[in-house]
Order: sequence, then C-alpha cells, then structure tokens
Amino acid sequence: MPLIFITGGVRSGKSHFAERTAIQHYQAQLGPTKRLIYLASGIALDREMAKRIDRHQADRQAQPVQWLTVEAPYDMAEVLATLQDGDVVLWDCVTTWLTNAFYEGFDSGTPCIDQPGCLENKLLNIKQAILSLLNKDVTFLVVSNELFDEPPYDSDEVELYRRTLGQWHQWFVAIAQEAYEMNYGIVKRWK
Repeated sequence: MPLIFITGGVRSGKSHFAERTAIQHYQAQLGPTKRLIYLASGIALDREMAKRIDRHQADRQAQPVQWLTVEAPYDMAEVLATLQDGDVVLWDCVTTWLTNAFYEGFDSGTPCIDQPGCLENKLLNIKQAILSLLNKDVTFLVVSNELFDEPPYDSDEVELYRRTLGQWHQWFVAIAQEAYEMNYGIVKRWK
C-alpha cells in the first residue's frame, strides 16, 4: 500500500493537491474493483465549517471522476477495515478527526479527553487499522494541517492537541512512501 502524507497550513491548497493526486492514482490503476473514496472527517458544527464542507463537496462534484464519499467523523478504524484491494482513498483530514476524537462524548457530559485512556485507545485503533492496510493493494492519501508555526498556548489542552498531532505527523511520515508540505499553493516533497 502506498501511503502519501500531505500537510500544510489552512487553505494552502493541500486538499486540491491531494484530490488531484488521488485522481491520478485512480486513473492509473487497472482492475474492475477499484473505487475512488473520500473519507470526510468534518462535522458542520458552525456556519464556517458548513461552508467549507459545501465547497469541498462542490469541488469533488466538478471533477471528471465519481467520488464515493464516506462520512467518518469518529469511527475511522472501522471504515478503514472495509477498504478493498484497488481502492484509492483520500482522508481529509487528520486534524479535524483528532478534534472530533478529543471531544467525542462532550454532548453526554464526558468528552474523550477527560476519560482516562480514551484518546490513547482511539489512536492505537486507528494506527492498527492503517498498518493493516499495508497488506492490501490500497493507495491511501492522508491530509493534515500544519499547526506548529504558532507560539505555544497557555491552554494545556491545546498543547496536548498539538503534541499529539506532532507525534502523529511523525508516525505518518515514517511509514509513508511520499510526504508533501503545501505553502501558499506551492508543493514541497520531503520524502
């Protein structure tokens, strides 16, 4: 399984680059079972996020290929287990999913971040699911936001989020065949 990791600042062009790259891999593949899958982690909790989701959906609908969109704001490991040989999969994005993971359960009064071992278990499950893809013929593109140019925050929770995301980025790059960073619409290949 080729894993391609793409990071960059907000609105840097990384999603567009990832979509183009996924389409190229999809069109280059042979075989009747191939699918082009968009794993969407976003939840429209506010007006800005709803606009971003609508814009991403419109962008995909305007493309010359048919995407299968799978909404996966929480149970990403379960979704990854359903992937089949020949699939080309774009997950957009890690930072949104991680935020969802931190606060899953908030509505019932106990977010995951406040439950001992909850976040660690979620991360372990998803890493195991990704590693299991190494034995399948799946092209897996992962998009994430770069949040490390900001000064440290006074919030322990925000710093835990950034530390967790940074460790996860390192893990992704370590197992990726390709790693890219987007800045101002310019692509830099690191690996």
